[in-house]
Order: sequence, then C-alpha cells, then structure tokens
Amino acid sequence: MSYYEVVMIQRGKKVKYGVYAESKKDATSKAKLKHHGIVLKAVPAAAPLEDVFKKYKDTLVKSLKRSKIDQDALIAAIRQLAVMSNAGISIHDALKEISSSSQDENLKTILNKIADDINSGHSLSGAMEHFRFELGNLTLAMIELGERTGNMAEALYSLADMLEEIRRNIIKFKKAMAYPRNVMIAMAVAFTVLISYVVPQFKTIFEELGANLPLPTIILLKLEFLFNNYGPYVLATLFVTFMTIRYFIENFYDVKRKFHALLLKTYLIKNIIMYSTLNRFTLVFSELVGAGISIADALDSATSMIDNVVLKEKLSTVRASVEKGSALNQGLKDTGLFENMIIQMITAGESSGQLDAMLKNVTDYYKMRFDAIIDNLSEAVEPIMLFLIAGMVILLALGIFMPMWDMGNAVQGRT
Repeated sequence: MSYYEVVMIQRGKKVKYGVYAESKKDATSKAKLKHHGIVLKAVPAAAPLEDVFKKYKDTLVKSLKRSKIDQDALIAAIRQLAVMSNAGISIHDALKEISSSSQDENLKTILNKIADDINSGHSLSGAMEHFRFELGNLTLAMIELGERTGNMAEALYSLADMLEEIRRNIIKFKKAMAYPRNVMIAMAVAFTVLISYVVPQFKTIFEELGANLPLPTIILLKLEFLFNNYGPYVLATLFVTFMTIRYFIENFYDVKRKFHALLLKTYLIKNIIMYSTLNRFTLVFSELVGAGISIADALDSATSMIDNVVLKEKLSTVRASVEKGSALNQGLKDTGLFENMIIQMITAGESSGQLDAMLKNVTDYYKMRFDAIIDNLSEAVEPIMLFLIAGMVILLALGIFMPMWDMGNAVQGRT
C-alpha cells in the first residue's frame, strides 16, 4: 500500500492526515471513516520516518502472532457448515452454532467475526477475505464458487474433500521426512557434543606442540571458538536473520517473487511445488467449469488460490489469452507449464464439448504425479542426507587425525 496525505475540513479548520491505502479513492474512504470530515484532496506523499517504523513494527508483530488454524478443526467446521446449509439453516446461524461447539479458540474467534460481518451485510466470501492467511486461498475460491452457482452446500462438501486430500498429502510428507529428519537431528547433536567437549581437548594438545595445523583442523577450531564463546549470539543472529528474511518475503512483492523463483529451481522442492500447484489449479478449475462458470471467471478464481507468485503470474496470462479470443489449450501451452500430452487432452475436451470431464482426467494425472513424488520422497532425500553426513564425518576425522598423523611422522623421522 502507498502513503497518502489527505487534506480535510473539520469544524471549519483545514487539517492533514496520513493514510496508507491502495488508491486515492481508498485513502479518501478511510479518512472519512476514521476522522469524520470533508475531504478536499488526497495526494501521494513520502511517509514520515516514525510512520514507516511503526508500520514495519506492526506488520512484524502481526506476522509473529498470526497462525493458521488447525486443519482438522477447519475441515470439521466446513462439513458442519455444508450439512447446515443443505438443511436450510442460514449461514449466520450456522457459523454461530459451529463456533460455540469448536474447540479451536482461533477458529472460534474467526467464525464469530465472519458471522458478525455477514450480519452487517457482507457476503460470506467478503467476510472471509479478512482471514485469507488463516483459511487459505482454496477455501475462499470454493466459497466464491458456492456463491456464484447458488449451491453453497455442494461447494462446501467439495472443499472439505479437497482439504482432506491436502491434509493426507501433508501427513504423507511428514512421514516420509521423519527418518531423514531424525537422522540429521542425531548428527547435529553429535556434532555439537564433539565441538563442545572433544575438540577443546585436542585444541590444548595442538597448542602445546605448536604444530602447523591443516585446513580441516583450523576450521574445526574456528567453529569451536565461535560456538563456545559466541553460541547464544550466533543463535540470536540466525533467528533475527530468519525473521527479517521472512518479513521481507511477506511484505515486499519483488523479494517474494525472487524467493519463489529460487524455490522453483531447487532440487526436489521444485517438483513438489510444481505438481501440487498444478493439481490444485486443475482441481478447482474443473469444479468451476463443471458448475457452469465461464472459463474466464473459472481461470480467475482458480488462479487466485495459487501461493507461488511466479506460477500465479504465468497462469494469470491464460485468462488474458482466453478473453482475447484464443483457445484455452493455446493459453495453457503458452505458459510453458503443461506437457504436450495435457495440451492434447484439453484440445480434445474443447473439441468434443466435454472439457469438464477432460479436466478431471488432467486433475487425476497431476494427483498421481504428486503422490508419486511424496511416496518416493525418502529415497530422493537420502543422497542429500548422506552427503551432509559424509561431509560432517570427513571434517571431524581429518580435523582431528591429520595433525596427529603429522606429529607421528615427525616423531618417527627424529628417531
């Protein structure tokens, strides 16, 4: 958001207020709502230094405090909402009832606020927009589908099924990563113990003998000095660095885009992000098209739930291409994200008038590819794990034994 200086008349006097807003119109509305006066003009301006620091502080605190709600609780709430909606109970009353029975305090607060917003005249999707981070883009996209089609219950049932599928994949991912994670934790603990207690003993010996130390030993001694003398400061620096990077990624689009582009070039991670994104995109898109939503609007809603901004930018071009009169298959082909086989399937679906059925087949294909990646995740991670373990063992072995070998050879040479 940009900073605007709003000039207003209050009680016959001209006053100025600073407002962060998306546009001049938005700045005018916010100023009227907050300060209750007659707006003369709103012009872009440089924010005062204290406002800049305050905004950064508030954003950082908000990012630290906010957290996504428990997925099992969210899925259960959505299923309850679907049942109540199908039974003819109003959304407001259903949300209040679900909130009162929920055990998740964060979810309870969110549902109450959404219900209050609906009572004030907002739509369900509009009320949920304030909680996009907590609820997720997929939830908002499917709620919009229910509002457009007029069949909220069916959209909610489909949403619950999608979230359960995503939940199962997350559980499979955690199980696949459990063994490598435990091994790396054990190695990290062992390395810490060696650096803290074993290396200092050899350091004393090396200093007494005054031997010329090889590079691996120097690295070990530097790590030992850094860890034992500045350990808490190193941890604090790492934490601050992590939080700073996270803040910039969340609040600066260019930084987020570069980070997401880097992820799409990283071994293994790129395939997980690619196929999970395409699976969710085609899943939502096929549901929307099957419900009778126009292709352009379906593309817009399906693209809005994508988290990776690089993929989102590429898929956003498909709608522009379709609105200009191009076929869907050509727009998808131009993104460079879809295989030739998928383009041929989409083409066949468009030609035969069975696009929604073909899109479901495409969704099943990407689900199969994503499941295969998750199922083979342990095997894919093993080379990285073995490389790190080997590097750690070699560093310790060479760092400790090479000076001892040199000293042994020196002693033998003297005798």
